[in-house]
Amino acid sequence: MNSLNNASFFDKSGLPRPLAWGYLGIIIFMMGDGVEQGWLSPYLIENGMNIKQSASLFTAYGITIAVSSWFSGVLAESFGPRRVMLSGLVLYIIGTIVFVGYGLSDFNYPVMLITYAVRGFGYPLFAYSFLVWITYNTPKSQLGRAVGWFWFVFTGGLNVFGAYYSSWFIEVIGHHNVLWSSIFWVLLGAFFALVLNKAEFKRKVTSQSRVKELLKGITIVKEEPKVLLGGIIRIINTTAQFAFPVFLPIYMAKHGFSTVQWLQIWGTIFTANIAFNLIFGFVGDKFGWRNTIMWFGGVGCGLTTLLFFYSPVWFDSNYWMVMGSGVLWGALLAGYVPLSALVPSLVKDNKGAAMSILNLGAGLPVFIGPAIVGLFIGVVGDEGVIWILAILYFISAILTRFMTLGTSEKEELPNSETYDNV
Repeated sequence: MNSLNNASFFDKSGLPRPLAWGYLGIIIFMMGDGVEQGWLSPYLIENGMNIKQSASLFTAYGITIAVSSWFSGVLAESFGPRRVMLSGLVLYIIGTIVFVGYGLSDFNYPVMLITYAVRGFGYPLFAYSFLVWITYNTPKSQLGRAVGWFWFVFTGGLNVFGAYYSSWFIEVIGHHNVLWSSIFWVLLGAFFALVLNKAEFKRKVTSQSRVKELLKGITIVKEEPKVLLGGIIRIINTTAQFAFPVFLPIYMAKHGFSTVQWLQIWGTIFTANIAFNLIFGFVGDKFGWRNTIMWFGGVGCGLTTLLFFYSPVWFDSNYWMVMGSGVLWGALLAGYVPLSALVPSLVKDNKGAAMSILNLGAGLPVFIGPAIVGLFIGVVGDEGVIWILAILYFISAILTRFMTLGTSEKEELPNSETYDNV
């Protein structure tokens, strides 16, 4: 009876039962990876590094994240996700040991620059390879919920648990020891995801075809233009997420909000976001993946981006109204979650290559968001930048209209008509 109840839970929740240990491993690994997210840059500047050096450090880190995000899908498809996840773990640990032990301890900038970049290869290879595993091992009828669970644990570990863990333990064990402790957490996450997780990867690739498969990570955008559209939409998805922290704290300060209040607002936004990552997985499976991305993600985020910006003016700097406006934006940001189900479903084979383009789209906003601010804020000001970001969201809604599934894919989807009704 108990086993029947367990089966019912997994079926109803959309969590793939064979991969359940892997999901637990992802949230723990990403918590370890995210321990320095909220404090490393100001800590480096406080200890003598200039802003340009800090920016260069994070630029190098962002480059390796984008590269490893791009190729994580085809590597997982060619060599199996377990091997690629293990390589991500090894690169993360090597980068961390040298970064903390030889770079940060002496503030040796060249060593820090190289080793922090090496560290950046780690989490995309680990986490996004697991996402490929999900797309191959999950029935399409529950794929939206399955990727919703993935983004729930991914974001929860990186942006929420990692930040809370650091805020609690920095005062107790110090900045350097918090970074050292990340190795324990990524190893623990890997134990759950790679050892206790016994799920098989159903696609086998021969050694002769691996080079061809790796090239698919590039050539698929020509063969499947809709996959390219999916990558562009994925870039737009989180561009504002990386643009906002560059200028909104200063804008909010002009309206009377302290740094602490801004951080509370920003943290609450992503606490809501992780919950809605899961909710929109369910919504996508019921309302349609494309409809959910288009209306909740594109149109919803476009409107709430404007609401969040103008809320201090419209609501006379009322803290809770500004907080509510931001939380609404964060919740609708999760409307893009079904994109991770829709894009691999656009292709019959080469799902890993399709996911590579999607993962590249997840990595590039690290540059594009701040770049938009840097290029345009001196010309059009805060208000102009916010309109650019809002218009990008509306453009993503229009592009999503063309992300229709082909006839063969429709036939494989239960109630497939719901995926194309607009």
